[in-house]
Amino acid sequence: MSGVFHAAILFLVAAGLQVVFGVQKIFNLACGSFYALGAYVGVSAVQAFTAAGGPPWLFVLPLAAAGLGVGAVGVIVERGLLRFVYDRDETFQLLLTFAVVLMMEDALRLTWGTAPRSTSALYLTYGQVRLLGAAVPVYNLIVIGASLAIALGIGWLLTRTVFGRIIRATADNREMAEALGVDIGRVYARVFTLGTALGTLGGALVIPATAAMSEMGIELIVEAFAVVVIGGLGSMRGAFVGALVVGILRSVAISVYPELEMLVIYLIVIAVLVLRPRGLFGGAAA
Repeated sequence: MSGVFHAAILFLVAAGLQVVFGVQKIFNLACGSFYALGAYVGVSAVQAFTAAGGPPWLFVLPLAAAGLGVGAVGVIVERGLLRFVYDRDETFQLLLTFAVVLMMEDALRLTWGTAPRSTSALYLTYGQVRLLGAAVPVYNLIVIGASLAIALGIGWLLTRTVFGRIIRATADNREMAEALGVDIGRVYARVFTLGTALGTLGGALVIPATAAMSEMGIELIVEAFAVVVIGGLGSMRGAFVGALVVGILRSVAISVYPELEMLVIYLIVIAVLVLRPRGLFGGAAA
């Protein structure tokens, strides 16, 4: 189940990456930095909550609220930086998001220092249950359930709401949507904020099981890209399936032969690129 837990976290980050690319056609390298930001803010929120006398069993509430709330930084990044490069070459967009990665890594070190921060004492607050002969922390099941609910919520948003139809129309044909009166700037700001919030929420939810470190975002970017390649760029179904493949393969490799942890994932990525370059669900709309 540890692989499914990791897949649940990875799905949130990859979903943010997919929705931004699907609509704005920007390959957002900064998704890993937003993940790290969510982790640090989550730690601070939980520490403040418990220091104020909040019951430990409710720590998941400030954790999730902090993860979602800090996603508002997406508006600042999109309005302050990205909107100036939408009509420029993809290389500029890629370099700009990479610059955001470097700036945020320094900002995290300046704000929280270089020592890892964690809330590991709360990880087993909800206890453990036995599934398939293994002890599984109940917190893992809560995160898996939350990710499934978010996946269903994104599907509902994209297919059942007016905003979802606007998002899909903008993704299909930006010029046509603009000609029909859609405020593209507002749509881009909301979509990028949604993508950012998914990444920061993923960072916040993972923190009870690990420690926040400034470089944790870089490590996750590699896995998120593997998810995108396997599932197909711009596909939400691809993000879901790709995250499951990467998460479970990584878990199996760690339990059998840890040295193969990333090699197995890279081999799958290479196989997909050779046999199905667009990914398992390539070409599907966001």
